[in-house]
Amino acid sequence: MPVLHNRISNETLKAQMLAETEPRTTISFYKYFTIVDPQATRDALWVALTQLKVFGRIYLAREGINAQISVPQSNVEALREFLYGFDPALAGLRFNIAVEDDGKSFWVLRLKVRDRIVADGIDDPSFDASNVGEYLKAAEVNAMLDDPDAVFIDMRNHYEYEVGHFEKRAGDPGGYLPRPAAESRGNDAGP
Repeated sequence: MPVLHNRISNETLKAQMLAETEPRTTISFYKYFTIVDPQATRDALWVALTQLKVFGRIYLAREGINAQISVPQSNVEALREFLYGFDPALAGLRFNIAVEDDGKSFWVLRLKVRDRIVADGIDDPSFDASNVGEYLKAAEVNAMLDDPDAVFIDMRNHYEYEVGHFEKRAGDPGGYLPRPAAESRGNDAGP
């Protein structure tokens, strides 16, 4: 079995990335779906993504995948095609493309198997990654924002809140939850 991790120093990898002449695209994506064998999935992804010169960090767990990566622009469509074909659950996966970014955000590829793909502090054994909510289009969200009875719970961190937030919202940036939501998690919601 080949070694499926970086064996070159971070300093060398960073210098190599900075010397690249092809522009890179920074992409983030996540998907909740059942991964039966996260380690085998990690190893298969490692082989393919290193061939596509993908850098970044990817977390895998039995509940799904969470990735923040950069890829040479000429490989973006090949990456998309690979992921769409890698697992049926990834077909049609939405790439979130960074708008104001030079693509040089990563210089190494790190794939890690974790217990969870998001460190949310919730330990719920009944969580079912296949039980997803209803995705809303921007127009649908905007219509809900006009509803005086709608309440949006803002679960984002401070940085995400500073980038943009809802005028009518419950919650506080940085993880504070309104009391009913916190009580359902078993946490103290604060004052």
